Amino acid sequence: MTQRWEPTPGAVRDPARPARSGESLIRADLKLIADMIEPGARVLDVGCGDGTLLAHLVHTKGVDGRGLELSMDGVKFCVNHGLSVIQGDADTDLKDYPSDAFDYVILSQTLQAMRAPRDVLLDLVRIGRRAVVSLPNFGNWRIRLWLLAMGRMPVTQRLGYQWWNTPNIHLCTITDFVTLCREVGIRIEDTVILDRSDRIRGHGAGAVSNLIAEQAVFMLRRC
Repeated sequence: MTQRWEPTPGAVRDPARPARSGESLIRADLKLIADMIEPGARVLDVGCGDGTLLAHLVHTKGVDGRGLELSMDGVKFCVNHGLSVIQGDADTDLKDYPSDAFDYVILSQTLQAMRAPRDVLLDLVRIGRRAVVSLPNFGNWRIRLWLLAMGRMPVTQRLGYQWWNTPNIHLCTITDFVTLCREVGIRIEDTVILDRSDRIRGHGAGAVSNLIAEQAVFMLRRC
């Protein structure tokens, strides 16, 4: 039986509380992901953006960290800050990575923007012994209520775009994601659900989680 990951005491800072001296200022959901990664691990951060999470892992966990980022501005920023990041498109370039090249592959808040999320997901668990994936939950009760009351696509903190300019082309619910993993033979070792303030609300991917979670973080591996 796989031991469920638990956050270390005080690992996720309350966003409403000012940071103490020396305390990490990265987003709470990224800190949550970082706490799932073993020290010294080989890590690939896919869609690493400005390298916030990757830098945190390198400096606090001593990981052998690599990044893949679509934006050249993001790549330049990361490289200028000493991070090993290359430009690439996860939809097309992950297939070029060898199997089991990393201990962990991270995809944070990006899967819904992929053209082929199923293929990307399969590549993540092929390239890494484990994959950590976070995504916004389109099944949250606020989104359901918005659609019911307004009859329009919702705009929220996690989904902050109008329907006509959003990069999110494959929105899903927690239940959708769990169903896909089951269909393609991916094991979910843990599911951590967070509210709109990035506070942990619990573990598991049942109907209640699908209703209350603003986002979820999954620890995955091949079956």
